[in-house]
Amino acid sequence: MGSFSFKELASAFIVLFAIIDVTGSLPIFVDLKDKHRSFSPIKASFFSFIILLAFFFVGEGILRLFNLDESSFAVAGSLVIFVIACEMTFGWELFKMDNPSGSATIVPVIFPLLAGPGAFTTLLSLKAEFSSPVIIVALTLNMVIVFFVLQNIYWVEKLIGKGGIYVLRKFFGIILLAISVKLFIGNITSLL
Repeated sequence: MGSFSFKELASAFIVLFAIIDVTGSLPIFVDLKDKHRSFSPIKASFFSFIILLAFFFVGEGILRLFNLDESSFAVAGSLVIFVIACEMTFGWELFKMDNPSGSATIVPVIFPLLAGPGAFTTLLSLKAEFSSPVIIVALTLNMVIVFFVLQNIYWVEKLIGKGGIYVLRKFFGIILLAISVKLFIGNITSLL
């Protein structure tokens, strides 16, 4: 866990890609654009990155404030990831967009779609598995993809297609289910 590993980078990248789920949220972004609810791709990706990075560093301090350890948080995080994975796999909708303002950059694009509770939980849960540099690089790569997708919404939607978006969402939902089980089992044993 101390040195940089490309295998760990790939794993952390996939976990974050699945939880941020920019391709799965593509229909929401298209709907926002169609309803003339503007958002800035550069601001959305940059501020999401800053918020997630800040939480990555201060999250442990918050845990200490409540006298919690990383294993406890990882177990709790695995349950949140499990619920999100079930949402992706079974098509549940937990978030309803009802922001009345004209700009959608902060709500719902940054929070909760890109930098939401699932991403916060996942970042701290990943600390129990991977080194910090690996997680930061994986997060950075994900935010580059987020920017690209937000900048080219209609092109990406046409390229992937509605069926492709559906398949990607289900595929990453199942991967997240497996990851949540691994996180749970890997950390519950140290608590018991």
